[in-house]
Amino acid sequence: MKKLQMLALTFMVIFVLVACDRNNPSPSADSAMSAEISTPELSDSPSGETETDTNILIAYFSMPVIPDDVDAVSAASRLFINDDEFLGNTQFVAQNIAQATGGELFSIETVQEYPETREQLLEFANEERAQNARPELAAHIDNLDDYDIIFIGFPTWWGDMPMVLYTFLEEHDFSGKTIVPFGTNGGGGFPRTIDAIADLHPDATVIENVLSMSRNTLTSAENDVNAWVEELDLWG
Repeated sequence: MKKLQMLALTFMVIFVLVACDRNNPSPSADSAMSAEISTPELSDSPSGETETDTNILIAYFSMPVIPDDVDAVSAASRLFINDDEFLGNTQFVAQNIAQATGGELFSIETVQEYPETREQLLEFANEERAQNARPELAAHIDNLDDYDIIFIGFPTWWGDMPMVLYTFLEEHDFSGKTIVPFGTNGGGGFPRTIDAIADLHPDATVIENVLSMSRNTLTSAENDVNAWVEELDLWG
């Protein structure tokens, strides 16, 4: 009988000790858990999505996110994502570049509003081009000195950059910077645009290995962007 009582008492002591240990984990285990949460491991590769300190800026011009029928001239402007959301094609590519590089995004916007329908947009863009217009920017890059590499993206309109890109390029000084053009198109590619950027910024390095994506290939944007960024080898 005494043996049974001693055995029962032993089990009770073990049970109490285990319960106390569960309610009070060791300080070393608790510290290790906190350290793991507060200091995530940063990737050494350019595609590290967790990087916060960067000298890269992705500036892009993209049309309002409005569903509409588009043709080869304006098709580079809008992208259907899902039932609830529309993104500009160039905006979509810019977001993929930001993921691949850890760079910061800057949306190039105008004071004026562009037409929302396809035909009006085409006519408006053609008039701007004929007038060699310089649409007023809604905002400028105030901390340009913080960046060494500037990705500049836009859709191709009528075989050229949208005229707001000329405003943007003329009103910012990219001397000593590396400019990396990218864009979207309806099949016309990048005619004349690289030379135009180089002419406007002769003291900058304009990368000729541009990313020009057709609206028909945007489903592979993530893979294409990652491969392109690796080819650029901007990090040395």
